[in-house]
Amino acid sequence: MPVSPGGGVKPSPGPVVPVSPGGPKTEVAAEAAAPKQKTPAEARKIVAPVRGGDGGAATAAAKPGEADAEGSAGAGGAPRVPSDDSETEAAPAPRRASATTVMIAVLLLLFGFTLVVQLKANDGDSTLLTARQEDLVRILSDLESQEQRLSQEVAALEDSKQSLSSGAEGREAALREATERADDLGVLAGELPARGTGLVIRINGGENQVESDELLNAVQELRGAGAEAMQIEGGDGTAVRVVASTSFQDSAAGQGGDRFGVVVDGKRLTSTYTITVIGDPKTMDTALRIPGGVIESITDNGGNVTVQEQGVVDVSAIHDTTTLRYARPVS
Repeated sequence: MPVSPGGGVKPSPGPVVPVSPGGPKTEVAAEAAAPKQKTPAEARKIVAPVRGGDGGAATAAAKPGEADAEGSAGAGGAPRVPSDDSETEAAPAPRRASATTVMIAVLLLLFGFTLVVQLKANDGDSTLLTARQEDLVRILSDLESQEQRLSQEVAALEDSKQSLSSGAEGREAALREATERADDLGVLAGELPARGTGLVIRINGGENQVESDELLNAVQELRGAGAEAMQIEGGDGTAVRVVASTSFQDSAAGQGGDRFGVVVDGKRLTSTYTITVIGDPKTMDTALRIPGGVIESITDNGGNVTVQEQGVVDVSAIHDTTTLRYARPVS
């Protein structure tokens, strides 16, 4: 303990801290006699929870050095708040997909896209997918009629084969078969009159003239529905047999070039037009009445169409014999 000049003992206010060797020794009092004003850095104390040995929480003041450092940092930016690693754990980083997972996902997407494209390609004909409803009905009706005709033809050919394969009766059957075949070809070529079940169709254009393309559409629809023989008769009684080479064109006559009638195979026909056709009445009538078909188009233009089913109709007009110039049969 230090001794005062008077010889007495002076109580020490606190421990004496020596200064570095080589310099003058000074005494630093732990506590000043008069209360010392604290600096802002010293006054700023950060309290953080500290776990003791028994699990209880205690508070600890930040060291002066850390407070000074934080005070100087506060001058240029926000103060840093230390966190206790033992109390607060960092949030886990988001889980990232590996390269293998990404590759598998891409391959699955490509496989699914390829499968969908293949299924759409095999779904059906693109032409039928974009066709109108009336076109699909007409195509279906034509296919059904063609199937029936082909089935009947197959049955007839089978009967002919059995008849021709039996000796002497085969010669008679062959002659009969040839005669029937010649008659059929004569009817198809328009060189022989025909009789059978069919329809009688009358077309009147009303105030508007019936054009050649409308008559041609009617003929095409009837052919597609299985018509076997057909003729067109004009209002003046002139009739023309319809065959594979029959042509249709508009006839212009009168003042101002107004259209007057339709020329069929070189013969002028005038309204009202009567089409007599032999075939399946139900199928042909359905073909004419499909939406957007012959009857609807003519009636929309102000015309009138009547269809009569008859048990027996006669196609009596004969087509003029045509001499072939280019076609030759193949032996």
